[in-house]
Formats: sequence, C-alpha cells, structure tokens
Amino acid sequence: MPSIQFLIGIDEVGRGPIAGPVAVGAFMFLNEKAKRIFRDVKESKQLTDKKREEWFRKIRIQKSKCKVDYAVCFSSSRAINKRGITKAIKSSLNRSLKRLEIDKSIFHNSRIILDGGLKAPSNYKNQKTIIRGDEKEMAIALASICAKVTRDRYMRKLSKKYPRYGFEIHKGYGTKKHYEAIRKYGVCGEHRLTFL
Repeated sequence: MPSIQFLIGIDEVGRGPIAGPVAVGAFMFLNEKAKRIFRDVKESKQLTDKKREEWFRKIRIQKSKCKVDYAVCFSSSRAINKRGITKAIKSSLNRSLKRLEIDKSIFHNSRIILDGGLKAPSNYKNQKTIIRGDEKEMAIALASICAKVTRDRYMRKLSKKYPRYGFEIHKGYGTKKHYEAIRKYGVCGEHRLTFL
C-alpha cells in the first residue's frame, strides 16, 4: 500500500446562520516542517477576529512558499434552501477537496481528518471523523480558520449590498437585531428560508 503523502484537515463554518452561505475549509500540510509555524494555533471559535486574520495571513504566506495548501468552498443560501444544509455541506466539502487535488494517485492515499460529523467521499479511503476535532487536531483548526475568515469577509461584502441587516456584525446568525431587521424589512436573497 502506498505511504501517506499529506495530512488534510477539514471543517465547516456557517451551519447555523439564517443568512449567507455555508463554508467548508480544507487545509493540507505539504511540508512537515510547516507544522512548527502553527504549533500554537487554536480553532477559530476560540480566537478573536484579529487573531484569526493574523493566522490566516500566516497560512497565506506558507501557501505562497508551497509548504501548505488550502481551499474554501461555499454553498449559497439558495442551494441550502433548495437541497438542505446537509447536502450543501457535502457539496462544498467535495469541491474543497478537489481544489487541493494535484496528483490523484498521491492525493487519494493521503490522510484526511474531519471535524464533527463530516465525511469525505468514500473514494478517500484513509479518513477519520473526530468529535471536536477542531480542538484536537492542528490541521482541522487551520481548516476552520480558513473557512471562518473567508466566510466572514464574504458576509462583510454582502453587508454593502444589503446594509439594513447588519451582516458585517452578526455574519448572518440569528441575533435579536437581525430578527428585528427581518421583521422591519422582510427577507433578502441571502436568507435561508428553511431556517426562519
């Protein structure tokens, strides 16, 4: 059996909001030495916005040096409304893995670790789902940061298109102010109707 070439961590962000996309991040170490750079990392929920952005900047620098790679894929609120959150996450997960794919023969023999209830497609034989994996595994924590920062930036952009809803503050989660805005202005094209 071929030796394991890479370690890939996967996490999703944005399962619970009532607006905006769900995001799945896939993070891959291409160089074992890169792990030293990230040894103090924590998963995204334990970090401030500023700290997440700092870690994401480090990730991008290491990607430019070909020591790591990452991909973040979204499924839109429309896709969630049409197909449900589970299928939307599965679609984003599959696409994020494909974006990392360089050499299929190497890639499919890599070790994939996933947070919570996530599963990769069955053709990825060496995979493991880890409960609270974002707290236990560096690669999953880094995937979570990639997904969170990318989604948050997208929600800030959406706030310019839909300024009444405060997306830049709550990122689409169902806060009191968000529900007040919906009562006042109705829903917009970014709301997940099945979540309201």
